[in-house]
Amino acid sequence: MKRIALLGVLTSLLISCTSTSDRSDEKGSMDWLLFRGDAALSGYTHTLLPDEPVLLWSYKSGSPTVSSPIVKDGTTYWCDKKGHIQGVNLEGKLTFDYAMNTAVEATPMIHDSVLYIGRIDGNMTAVSLITKDTLWNYETLGQISASPNYIDFEGRQAIVFGSYDNFLYSVDSRTGKLINRFESGYYLNGAVALKKGYFFFGGCDSWLRIVNCQTGLPSDSLLLDAYVPASPAIKGAYCYVADYSGNMYELQLDEGKIVRHKKIIKSTNENASFVSVPSITCETVYALSDERYLYAINRKDGREIWKYMLKGNVGESSPVVCEDKVIVCTKSGIVSILDAKKGVLEWEYDTGETIVGSPAIIKNHFFILTTKGTLLCFGNKQS
Repeated sequence: MKRIALLGVLTSLLISCTSTSDRSDEKGSMDWLLFRGDAALSGYTHTLLPDEPVLLWSYKSGSPTVSSPIVKDGTTYWCDKKGHIQGVNLEGKLTFDYAMNTAVEATPMIHDSVLYIGRIDGNMTAVSLITKDTLWNYETLGQISASPNYIDFEGRQAIVFGSYDNFLYSVDSRTGKLINRFESGYYLNGAVALKKGYFFFGGCDSWLRIVNCQTGLPSDSLLLDAYVPASPAIKGAYCYVADYSGNMYELQLDEGKIVRHKKIIKSTNENASFVSVPSITCETVYALSDERYLYAINRKDGREIWKYMLKGNVGESSPVVCEDKVIVCTKSGIVSILDAKKGVLEWEYDTGETIVGSPAIIKNHFFILTTKGTLLCFGNKQS
């Protein structure tokens, strides 16, 4: 029986590694449309990092932000705290400029040349990148702090997001009309992960919930040891989520149900909280702890492969795995690239400014956005 159970686990992992639906992009993509790269929030991309990265240019907006950068056709977009959306092209030139004139903390998302962004006043706003105009607003009764997500089911294209009014919303991406909503036990701070017709999200009530995207009804849930400050991440039939007390959980899924779950990292230190989103490859989960450690955990047996201590306060930025390398930023402004298998530091850059957002990766480039509104573009050294 043990051999059969083990075979089932290995088969599920193999399926998760061969599935093409989790790929955030193919090698050479010029897009990074969500802050974690794909709808499952896996934080994994097939796009390679530059071999020997150098700073190609920096653009100083001078406007404070807590957004992560996103990229469409090589142009990087973000929104500052005053609701000012900017887009900078690959030459470092401002090409998009739109003011909503309202407070914003969320990272935007782009689909089909429309930028979607949540606001502190409780509105989800759709802005056309072509006409530079607001297409619609959907009003909730609480602030929206996280990036929205996108799903296409049965011909209905939906934007999915949580609000501090305790509801998870699904609205039509073209009209802004409500499709369905689900009431949770407390406000929702993190982004929603999407997989096979289900929404996955954690809340400040310590529950990890799964909701059917078509009906808006709950499918399953799991009570964690502490509240979930960030988002879950999904790879194949497995979901990984961390809580504020320093635990990391693995959930095996089947048609929106939790088949089994376990802790792959157990809290041993009251300062070892997780406030960022884990990254997942076929073999490994990468997680950044407030202890300043970046952990690499074997998915098959839960064994710690390596851990690397970063410099300074790590903050909220989430790591991204680019094939055989992992890139991570710290609140202290350090950008590091490590060998994903060995945990050996290969490259490091001190921006001199605070970073809370996550990196964006496209062909031959990656982008870092600081809280001062400085966008840094890194790429291969130009001859």
